Amino acid sequence: MIERIWSGKSSLYLLLLPLSWLYGLVSGAIRLSWKLGLRKAWRAPVPIVVVGNLTAGGNGKTPVVIWLVEQLQSRGIRVGVVSRGYGGKAERYPLILTPATDTTQAGDEPVLIYQRTGAPVAVAPERSAAVKVLIEHAQPQLIITDDGLQHYALARDKEIVVVDGVRRFGNGWWLPAGPMRERAGRLNSVDAIITNGGEAQAGEIAMHLQPGEAVNLLSGERCPAQVLQNVVAMAGIGHPPRFFATLKQCGVTPVNTVSLADHQALTEADVVKLLDKDQTLLMTEKDAVKCRAFVAGHENWWYLPVDARLAQPQAEQLLQTLVALVK
Repeated sequence: MIERIWSGKSSLYLLLLPLSWLYGLVSGAIRLSWKLGLRKAWRAPVPIVVVGNLTAGGNGKTPVVIWLVEQLQSRGIRVGVVSRGYGGKAERYPLILTPATDTTQAGDEPVLIYQRTGAPVAVAPERSAAVKVLIEHAQPQLIITDDGLQHYALARDKEIVVVDGVRRFGNGWWLPAGPMRERAGRLNSVDAIITNGGEAQAGEIAMHLQPGEAVNLLSGERCPAQVLQNVVAMAGIGHPPRFFATLKQCGVTPVNTVSLADHQALTEADVVKLLDKDQTLLMTEKDAVKCRAFVAGHENWWYLPVDARLAQPQAEQLLQTLVALVK
């Protein structure tokens, strides 16, 4: 239902407009207070690059963060990542991730980024605290903040916005009547716009998600996704239909699809009940980091990793801009 409302296919958004006006008034006042200097943002001694969204829901932000980290690492730059750690409940913050850190402590996206890139990652509700501890313990030359476009307490050197190229901005209204955290005019002040899927508009960097081979959670075995049989597809991301569409492109026709809430906590019992013994579970990599804690004995659990692919030469120009920040 919420997708229909936000996409403009339902007029029920009219009932929510008063709340949206309130949201827009409050969020606009907060941003203006930082812009006018009524509240002072903390500036880190190293460059800060924010990768964020204007809309709620999955836009492909985490694959972009991973792509940026890997590209900068390949150029010899020490990159750190900070995140709010949504979905995690650590005993204390800030928390620096280690190989033993699980998603119940740090949230799924920070653990995924850490496992994929090996970059130092710190989480804290107050992102400046995460930045400070990361600088103290890892001495990064540049820090990427996963989300946090609207977290104006942390000064930033560059802002990158990821846009869902298919859904764009829906009906264009603020939450909860629409998907917007900020109105589309905010794009005029950011440094780069990366458009995931659909058709990139003038000045935007086109991107698509490239699936790899399916990976077995238990053994690490890899195989083309289309050879898996009797697949039940599970997606606990911001926009599950994107994952199911990717499976279709890979030649996979699931016998059932299961959409979960973004960042939804999982237990072994939750996952086991989704499929029969003769079926194969195929999930997103973001779900896989939550399931690793109880994968023992489940040889039929697989995940499908995806990588961001950005259009050239705009992607290279963006990277050169970020490299130039490092002195």
